[in-house]
Amino acid sequence: MDDGSDYRDGGSHDARHGRTGRVDDPVTLIAANLRAERVRAELSLSAVARRAGVSKSTLSQLETGSGNPSVETLWAIATALGIPLSRLLAAPQATTRVVRADERSPLASDQANYLASLLAPGNGHERRDLYVIEVEPGAPRESRPHPRGSVEHAIVAAGRVVIGAEGDTVELGVGDYVTYPGDVPHYCEALEPGSWLVLMMEHPGA
Repeated sequence: MDDGSDYRDGGSHDARHGRTGRVDDPVTLIAANLRAERVRAELSLSAVARRAGVSKSTLSQLETGSGNPSVETLWAIATALGIPLSRLLAAPQATTRVVRADERSPLASDQANYLASLLAPGNGHERRDLYVIEVEPGAPRESRPHPRGSVEHAIVAAGRVVIGAEGDTVELGVGDYVTYPGDVPHYCEALEPGSWLVLMMEHPGA
C-alpha cells in the first residue's frame, strides 16, 4: 500500500468524459478502469508511474481520457498494479455479447506493426483473457514478462508467424496451435502479410 497523499489525484475529473464521453469508447473505458484500479490499490499517480516506468504526466493523461497509450504502456501499468491487462480494457459484460470484426478497438504496439484487440476478459472465476492479434512482417514484437504463472495459448487464423518464449519460438501456419509461458520474455513476428491469430492468456488470480 502506498502512503502517498495524492492517490486520489484528479478526483475532480469524471473519467467518463473522455475523448467522446461514451462509456463504450476505449479511451473512456481505460480512463475509468485505470483510476478505479489505482484507487482500489490505494496507490498514488507517482507510485504507479514509478513502478510502471512511465511519467506521471502520461499516467494523468490516461486517467483523464486524453492519452493515446500503446499496448506496451498499458501492459507496464497493469503489471505495476498487479492486474491483468484486460482489467484496464474491459467494458461491463452482458450475458450474450457479440463483438463484430469492424467494432474491435485495437491497441497498437510501439515496436512493431502489431495490433491487439481484447475480445473477452476473464473474471474472478475465469482467469483467462481472449485477444485477436493482427501482425504484419517487419520488426518483431518482444514482450516483457507478465505476472508469474501467466501462460499464453495461440492459434493462427491467417498467414504465418514465429511466436513463443524467447529462445524457444516456433513457426506456425493456419490452424497451428502453441502454448508457452507468458511470465518470461516472449516474441511474435509475422512471416506473411495479413497474419492474425487468436491469443488466450491464462493469468494468476488478481
